[in-house]
Amino acid sequence: MQLKDETKVAAETLDQAKKQEEVAAAAAAEEVAVEVEPKTGVSFPVKLTDGKELMTVGMYYDKEKLKENLKTKIDSKESTKLTKEMYQAVIDSDSAMTVRLVIVFSSLTMNMVKKNFDEGLGASIKKLTGGKKNDDLANKVMGAASDGIKLSSGSVIEISRLPGNVLQTKVVDEVISKVESELLCRAYVNMYLGDDPLDKEAKEKFGMQLLSMF
Repeated sequence: MQLKDETKVAAETLDQAKKQEEVAAAAAAEEVAVEVEPKTGVSFPVKLTDGKELMTVGMYYDKEKLKENLKTKIDSKESTKLTKEMYQAVIDSDSAMTVRLVIVFSSLTMNMVKKNFDEGLGASIKKLTGGKKNDDLANKVMGAASDGIKLSSGSVIEISRLPGNVLQTKVVDEVISKVESELLCRAYVNMYLGDDPLDKEAKEKFGMQLLSMF
């Protein structure tokens, strides 16, 4: 009787181990593909866990929701070439998006990142307001990030535009700010898709992705 019980337990253990192997194999098969940015060698997953998809280096959108939000502004029959109006429609759209900033150089400090970011965002705000400065608004995004946060090569900063015109910032998986401001959200997206983007090639790639949606 005892021998049968031990045999039964052994069989159940083998079944459990087999199921665990199957789960692990399935997880590996579902592993998200990545796209490598050639200039830095940084890998970006083509899809985030919340469903947003990579449209250009580090910039993610929910494509279906973005298309839904833009369908009254972009005519699918006429959208055969990129226009300034198309990019502006995205900038003005209250569409959820995320930009992943990956630290490449380990010598960067949080203070250096904040200074560079605040200057870039401040300049973008000025462009949208006819030259009016609003440093207080720009500083709300990174201002709460402690200078003591240690950044290393591969550290990730995520800045997301949430529905309701809320800009959320996460540094190394920690939420450091949530600011509700339509101007701030528009200015942030404008940094990437405006007339003077941070990366012209990335903007063009985003535009091609946008055209393909329509």
